[in-house]
Amino acid sequence: MSVIHAGLILLSVVTIAYASSVSNYENAKAQLEEYIQNKKKEINPRFRPLYHVAPPVGWMNDPNGFSYHKGEFHLFYQFYPYDSVWGPMHWGHVTSPDLVNWKQQPTALLPEKEQCFSGSAVTQGDQMTLMYTGHAAIDVEPYFNESQYLAFSDDGVNFYKYEGNPVLPISPNGSPDFRDPKVWKRGDDYYVIIGSKTLNDRGRVLLYKSRDMKSWEFLSVIGESNGELGYMWECPDFFELDGKFVLLISPQGMSEKGDRYKNTNQNGYIIGSFNYDTNEFVQEVGFQEIDFGHDFYAATTTEANGKRYLSAWFSMWGVPHNEDVDGWAGMLTIPRELRIVGNRITMNPVEDIVSIRDGVAVDGDVWSNQVLEFNKAVELIINSDLNQKVDLLLEGREGGGSAWLRWDPEVRKVVVDRGWGDVRQVEWSPIGSKTWRVFLDSSSLELFCGEGEVVLSSRVFPLGGWKLTNQSPQTINVKAYNLKRSAPE
Repeated sequence: MSVIHAGLILLSVVTIAYASSVSNYENAKAQLEEYIQNKKKEINPRFRPLYHVAPPVGWMNDPNGFSYHKGEFHLFYQFYPYDSVWGPMHWGHVTSPDLVNWKQQPTALLPEKEQCFSGSAVTQGDQMTLMYTGHAAIDVEPYFNESQYLAFSDDGVNFYKYEGNPVLPISPNGSPDFRDPKVWKRGDDYYVIIGSKTLNDRGRVLLYKSRDMKSWEFLSVIGESNGELGYMWECPDFFELDGKFVLLISPQGMSEKGDRYKNTNQNGYIIGSFNYDTNEFVQEVGFQEIDFGHDFYAATTTEANGKRYLSAWFSMWGVPHNEDVDGWAGMLTIPRELRIVGNRITMNPVEDIVSIRDGVAVDGDVWSNQVLEFNKAVELIINSDLNQKVDLLLEGREGGGSAWLRWDPEVRKVVVDRGWGDVRQVEWSPIGSKTWRVFLDSSSLELFCGEGEVVLSSRVFPLGGWKLTNQSPQTINVKAYNLKRSAPE
């Protein structure tokens, strides 16, 4: 009897401690939301996007938990609210009915003993479950450990962490780099892939399986660097698209090769086939960059309504973030719809992006050396003769940053040039349309070529809206739409 009594006392102590912990966590969340609302008043809006997701205050990097739950899209992101530089990671959160019009939600996850690194979301019955990497400091080298954690929500807004965390405490080979779980359901089973690396520093992706997301079985290594694809594969994603399987990865440590791999870290994909019986992914088309611009990383996808959508961090590590002096840093790309055409992925803006068009600003021919002026948010439809050079200068109406969009028929390359040798370029062979579709926001440029077979995303920081000068030797045709706000202020 005394043993039972002691056990009840211990249980009561644990229950009280847990309740106290939950109460402290909820209080911290409430205090954070109050801080955000007050801090927003200090943000300089000059570079704030009108139709891209950005943090309300502070720092943003990787998109997380991109999902479709109960008829609504959810998009989370790595978030540090207290400064416009990277810090202890939280999860920010926005929702949308259509991937165009976004609503800011309360911060979904706050760090405790663990920082809340990247992860994903899945529906379990009526519940939304987040799986994320808990990044914790330890006392011995390498002084950190990464494990996989769960959090749950009954309403898709308020999340609580699983008492039994971590559910995957260590990688199969003991590597401390073990992060960014991407989970999906197939039949009665859940699968997750996790980014990691070998003990001789080659990036790889690990595959696990579970019935309840709490107990996991290691299945296989579905991809590994051959020595040329970097020392760590971050933010993996794995999905079926147009009859093929795609392994999407963000390799760290790739060497620059000509026009390719010029960013600090890369983002690309491998196309192949996969067998759920053998858990083997067979590569059919080798690694290709998915976006060729200056600022694109940690892309992640979700499926809804029979379509596969992608969002990525619209920034890059190891470069200046010009907006950070204004109290915020980082944003996400326009969500894009993916297809496989031939041996590569095409990307196009989601169809509903046309819903934010707010009148035609220009429609007609633009002569050589003619200048057009626009507001901060505009969509350009550009048609030209690709047998001649194209040279378009985009700059601020009141100064600031600038970029040139170029095409040279002799080398058949599309170029985004931010000046001072800061160039990204790629060969383009149109598969159909020869139109350029350009999306300009307060501090960004996204160029979609043709059917979306070439896309370049780059941050540019103009002041006072945009100005276009046709420096081409030819007349071009431009249709321009003003775009209205669809992102939270």
